[in-house]
Amino acid sequence: MRPEDIELSRRYADILSVRGNAERTIDNYIYAVKGFAQFLGERGLSSATADDIVAHQLAIKASGRSDSCVRVATYALRGFLERVLEREDAKLAKLPRPREPKRLPEVLSSQEVVAILDAAPSPKYRAAFMLCCGAGLRTDEVVHLLPRHIDSERMLIRVEQGKGKKDRQVMLSQSLLEELRSCWRRYAPKCHLLEGKRPGQPIDATRRYQPARGPDAPRPPEPQHHRRLHPPRQDLAERGQEPARHPEGQGPEVRLPLLPRPALPALRWD
Repeated sequence: MRPEDIELSRRYADILSVRGNAERTIDNYIYAVKGFAQFLGERGLSSATADDIVAHQLAIKASGRSDSCVRVATYALRGFLERVLEREDAKLAKLPRPREPKRLPEVLSSQEVVAILDAAPSPKYRAAFMLCCGAGLRTDEVVHLLPRHIDSERMLIRVEQGKGKKDRQVMLSQSLLEELRSCWRRYAPKCHLLEGKRPGQPIDATRRYQPARGPDAPRPPEPQHHRRLHPPRQDLAERGQEPARHPEGQGPEVRLPLLPRPALPALRWD
């Protein structure tokens, strides 16, 4: 990139940072701007127009990239054209949204969920898997949980500044609460609810683990995208169970066949 293009990219990154965009969003937008600069060649970013952005979108689509890549480039370059170059024709730089195929998600059975939990390398990772499966938390939300986020009286988990920098509350099951209590007694964390090897530091979410299996041991299911970690309603009906009803906007709870545990006094982490 030319020096003036680098300066424009830095200015765009500063504008996005002031607007409160996430670091990952800023990196994706700047990456799209760099690709657009390579597409323009010797012309430079300052001479870009809405027609150039449309041509760049068509080039991305023709290269076999996904529709999401085209959309990210569209939003990034339209914002660059409007906020950095201050062009009035920024809204013209868009293509019709393609029709996306709708597919049913593949649902994990309760036995497959238990196999995933049993493959955890330690109790704290098992608790992290249960937070993802039973409460629907994202990885970044799990590693930044604090003890005060667990409300055992109302059976809720408070997620602060999750995706989109939004707070929300999710349901807390009794089996998950008991698992978190067990981890709390065993590891005695100082800051985060699930801490790594260093005290006060969150658990490592990038660790790769391959559990040891015997020749006859069942192989855990391979991770796939868009798989829901709760049993379907028809499986519950076959077992004679009534599907649980949950508040609007909350996901269903995973009913895991855990071993019986002794009764514990009610705890509340505030």
